[in-house]
Amino acid sequence: MFAIIGIVVVIGCVVAGYLMEHGNLRVLIQPAELVTIGGAAIGTVLIANPLHILKQIAAGIAAVFGGSPFTKQAYLDSLKTLYELLNKARKDGLMALEGDVEEPDKSPILSKAPKVLKNHHARDFVCDSLRMAITGVDAFDLDQVLDLDLEVHHHQAALPTAALSSMADCLPGLGIVAAVLGVVITMGALGGPPEEIGKKVAAALVGTFLGILLCYGFVGPLAANMVKISDDEHAYLYVLRVLIVSFLKGTAPIMAVEVARRAIPGHVRPSFKELEAACRGGGAAAAAAAAH
Repeated sequence: MFAIIGIVVVIGCVVAGYLMEHGNLRVLIQPAELVTIGGAAIGTVLIANPLHILKQIAAGIAAVFGGSPFTKQAYLDSLKTLYELLNKARKDGLMALEGDVEEPDKSPILSKAPKVLKNHHARDFVCDSLRMAITGVDAFDLDQVLDLDLEVHHHQAALPTAALSSMADCLPGLGIVAAVLGVVITMGALGGPPEEIGKKVAAALVGTFLGILLCYGFVGPLAANMVKISDDEHAYLYVLRVLIVSFLKGTAPIMAVEVARRAIPGHVRPSFKELEAACRGGGAAAAAAAAH
């Protein structure tokens, strides 16, 4: 939502400032310049990146406009689900979780998990970690494995944002390319009416304008927002890691979720009472507590 508002503000302020100086908006409408710059920028991304990164870029841009799913309520619901899962393991032993982690879609606990925990990264992270614990891997060794898993995931998540940042960096240069092409066209029109030459020069300068505006006003901020969403997902997986390792070290499930709560970023961290209401009083009580 805020990304859309930001785009409207950027366009509105640029156009407003231009009109305040009695600029003619029709001069800025240069489809050929936009095709040259935008098409070439997309082409550079296609040249530099394999298909799986292109898909991640598209998904990342969609996530920017959809907002981060890692809200306070998402953390509450996730910790509640894992509390129920670990409470089952405490009562019946880790082997009792084998069916849950092997077929999470059929698990009576994980099948009701919040949407964010059904994300394949989070689901596999939890299930694979508990699967290793079931096979007898101790907490220290599992912690090392999870640290490696998070490092690899963070590296992979950085690739699409780096690709989009590279696209942003090339836009001013492509704007100059469009401007040079406009100058070439202008030189071919020398000797014609001054008004016609003036229009061609203006069209050439619009290429530079568009390249800089697209870089610093749109694509660059989109890449920066994608980085923040990636960091949010990394923080979420880190919280799951803290919870699982804490439990395997012998901490009671209710205390393990409290330890994990302390690892949640401050702006979405639920209070102790909200977490207790979610785990012991039900999700409805937690939602009411979060609302207040």
